[in-house]
Amino acid sequence: MIEKFTRWDSADFLLTDADLKDYLEACMDEAGEDDRFIVKAHETIERARLEIMGNYAERGL
Repeated sequence: MIEKFTRWDSADFLLTDADLKDYLEACMDEAGEDDRFIVKAHETIERARLEIMGNYAERGL
């Protein structure tokens, strides 16, 4: 049996400003002293923001 895998992107599930805030807080709690972890969290948040803004533009908001 062949297993199928899909790529996970947290940005797909960050839909509101509250989601973004909670995600960043959770990442900061987990990161400890790992600055790279925080950088990746900010990159994910930026992708989510661009997606949110794109959705608003498509709806004429």
